[in-house]
Amino acid sequence: MKKLLITGSNGFVGNYFRNEHESKYSMETFSFLKDDIGTLDCTNIDAIFHLSALVHQMGGASEDEYEKVNVAQTLYLARKAKEAGVGQFVFMSTVKVYGEESDETYTEYSTCKPLDAYGRSKRKAEEELLKLETENFKISIIRTPIVYGAGVKANIQSLTRLIQKLPVLPFGGIQNKRSFVYVGNLCHLVNEVLLQQKGGIFLASDNAPLSTTRLCELITQGLGKKVWLIKIPFFETIVKKLKPAIYQRLYGNLEVDNTASKNMLNLKNPYSTEKGIRLMLQDEAK
Repeated sequence: MKKLLITGSNGFVGNYFRNEHESKYSMETFSFLKDDIGTLDCTNIDAIFHLSALVHQMGGASEDEYEKVNVAQTLYLARKAKEAGVGQFVFMSTVKVYGEESDETYTEYSTCKPLDAYGRSKRKAEEELLKLETENFKISIIRTPIVYGAGVKANIQSLTRLIQKLPVLPFGGIQNKRSFVYVGNLCHLVNEVLLQQKGGIFLASDNAPLSTTRLCELITQGLGKKVWLIKIPFFETIVKKLKPAIYQRLYGNLEVDNTASKNMLNLKNPYSTEKGIRLMLQDEAK
């Protein structure tokens, strides 16, 4: 049985992966917050799934903070792993390495132009990790759009709470395209990357993008609520002027096409977006 070390295992992605795939691996965990990296013994570890990171902070974090956690800690662990003979290093990255919302559909081969400190730190870590790759030390980079599932925080959680509280929302008629990935689809892809020992850059995504309106409809259906999604004249213009960051999240496009990753892994997503959202809400209600 393959011996797998997971960092950041207490996050919702790490928790899901451990619970869903525990029978396939002998799993160990490591916490940069609680454990001493100097005493970590990677001998006899077959692969590392590196989830630990300083994620995108809405209030902002300094460039140095992102550099320390997302680049320096990642490379220290990777070099330690390589020296110990670990065969594969799986790094959780982000579509933020491409930039922000765009009318371009991003693929595995799109040019990376990160615009914020978080995206730049993840891209730098990717570049430095790839320099460490050899035939015996595979580097696997997983880029994700917004991941959703039980325990998710930030935008999806905020939208769900809004839908739970209000019977009318001004999110009708929005026709943007945003890609998401259910945690079950993401972890299925990671599992295949590990089992097939594939190196390279992989994109994780559900089968099709959603508009903000459609996302609201699916959450509403999953909650079993009746919510009116209406289109208010000038609302979009007002939000764009007063809250440009919120405008981008509500009306902007951020679409990915991971056909190449699916073909490389001979992969099909086990969950539709509709089922993923339903499972997320069911698990949250328990």
